[in-house]
Amino acid sequence: METKPILYCDTETGVCEIPTTQASIEDTNIASVQKPIKLLYFTDPICSSCWGIDPQLKKLALEYGPYFEVEYRMGGLLPSWEAYGGRDVNGPASVAQHWEEAGAHYEMPINGDLWLEDPLPSSYPPSIAFKAAQLQGEEKAGKFLRRIKEMIFLEKKNIARWENLALAAEQTNLDVAQLKADFEGEAIALFQQDLALARQLGVRGFPTIFVTDKNDNRILIYGSRPYEQYEQALLQLHPEATKQAYDTAYASLFGRYSTLTTKEFAVLSSMKTVEAETHLQELQAQGKIGKYASKNGALWMKQ
Repeated sequence: METKPILYCDTETGVCEIPTTQASIEDTNIASVQKPIKLLYFTDPICSSCWGIDPQLKKLALEYGPYFEVEYRMGGLLPSWEAYGGRDVNGPASVAQHWEEAGAHYEMPINGDLWLEDPLPSSYPPSIAFKAAQLQGEEKAGKFLRRIKEMIFLEKKNIARWENLALAAEQTNLDVAQLKADFEGEAIALFQQDLALARQLGVRGFPTIFVTDKNDNRILIYGSRPYEQYEQALLQLHPEATKQAYDTAYASLFGRYSTLTTKEFAVLSSMKTVEAETHLQELQAQGKIGKYASKNGALWMKQ
């Protein structure tokens, strides 16, 4: 079987694949849930397809937040370049154009020049840093993960470098010294546990989400999918869930999320992307929101 290059994220399937064949998921037990539904989410900080589903997951949280929780697990997309030899692997430069294409497909800003200018040798350091952040609380860890994704996809920052991870930690109100200690200690074992669980469940690419109820009934959503598929999976396992109306005004959305891409704002406000872009530019001109302009799209932020 032909092996796809690491970091190859197929926009047709919506998957960033790892070139391994792993075990079946059929006979594996998933940990118990607190809310009625758990989204067991295998991801990686450098997964472009995972960045592509952020709008869907934000909308799901706004409409069905009381019914589910997300448990993030790191999947280990890029152990090292040396580990992936072969005719299809051309090194970091081969990823640059693919990232540009993925960003255009998902309408999410992705700057592939990172792989030409300061490529990551591995996605393991930011993955381990996320596990360290989780030791300081899931909410802070979620904000940290979002921040390092902004760094790599928009700002061309190499998030395998400790100085960038430390900056993200400081910006998301983590204890940087504690993060460093855990990054070099306990978080390594926690990351290995995530990799072991991924192998056990047969995870072969990202995003992989197991929508699971308290009785361990589960629905697998593999790859980037339309919003309706996430909604239907949740409702299939928990038919009592009721969609919540939410305020789509910019002040409310930026009150909930400190930063949003144009695509995210469009999805959450039920606008077309072009319409959302015009509206956000007007808000920025009025001084109501801030803007970080990247090569392939903007990140908007509350003032």
